[in-house]
Amino acid sequence: MSSVNASPTDAAKALAPLAADHAVDGDRECTLAAPVVAALRESPIPSMLVPAALGGGERTPGEMIAALEDLAVGDGSAAWCAMVAATSGLISAYVDPRYAREAFGPPAIAGGVYAPLGRARREGDEFVLSGRWPFASGCMHATTLMGGAIVAGEEGVRAMVFPADDAEVHETWDVTGLRGTGSHDIEVTDLRVPASHTAVLGSDRPRHEAPLYAFPPFGLLALGIAGVALGIARGSVNELVALATRKKPGGSVRTLAERPRAQAAVAEAEGLVRGGRAQIADAIEAAWGSAQSSGEIDVERRAALRLAATLATRWSVKAVDLMVEAAGGTAIYAKSPLARRFRDVHTAAAHMMVAPASLELVGRIRLGLETDTAQL
Repeated sequence: MSSVNASPTDAAKALAPLAADHAVDGDRECTLAAPVVAALRESPIPSMLVPAALGGGERTPGEMIAALEDLAVGDGSAAWCAMVAATSGLISAYVDPRYAREAFGPPAIAGGVYAPLGRARREGDEFVLSGRWPFASGCMHATTLMGGAIVAGEEGVRAMVFPADDAEVHETWDVTGLRGTGSHDIEVTDLRVPASHTAVLGSDRPRHEAPLYAFPPFGLLALGIAGVALGIARGSVNELVALATRKKPGGSVRTLAERPRAQAAVAEAEGLVRGGRAQIADAIEAAWGSAQSSGEIDVERRAALRLAATLATRWSVKAVDLMVEAAGGTAIYAKSPLARRFRDVHTAAAHMMVAPASLELVGRIRLGLETDTAQL
């Protein structure tokens, strides 16, 4: 079992080679390979955002991003599942502590979808929930799931937490990238969920007072996605550097590494990754200081977090594209690690938390326009 004192970053670095070895298996089976799941379950990574009082790591956003980036250097799908598990664990700070320790503490792995695709009604101290949610990453190995629901007579979206065994999995995940995440549909019908196992993010207050839980859950999700994207990009640079030392394009006597265009591409990609990381670090520092001093993070700092996450993801995509272009024909083969990273990073960038609409949201705030900030 994982130790709450263990470093998620150290665990991610140790797990990355195993994840890389099984990346092809994950792509083929559309779920993480069993050895990767077992190692992830025994690591402190899935519970790194769970309150320490519940047996979790209660790590900082910066530590989360660093761990996800290091794991994504090995395999984007493994890091994505780790990101979903970690950010889903934030719900533990809102629900009944006795249940939260069991559902989110080590060695549990959480997952689920907050999108309001469920419908529920209240009956006494329970909700009766029905719904089907796509994109449930890691649902094939999760122990705890949640689904967002609209409750009759209530405002807002209520996250409903339930054992993974209570959900039916529909194997719909046949996609181009992040195939190993197994992001299938999950469904429940007339499932009874205790009210104490639910929360309305954005209006309910967390039960644990700590700077981490002043951070917006959606902002942390966006930062987690960016961490995965940065790791995929860093892995792509590593792949290109290794390839460039041995490949001689088109019968040339010079290796790819000796070509100016490849040198410039590597430098630019390196700069994009470092720039994305710096943007995130700057935004987190400002938000963390506010969370420590006042227990709150204002809209401007929340917008800065989303902007940093979105830009870091976009820059990661460009970095991978540069590496694929520099590799030439080698990268067009499906078995090429660069080809997989290309598919993975473009799939990650399609997530609504880091999609171009996020830039519009931040731009509206900066321009002083009336803006719905609920998703910040």
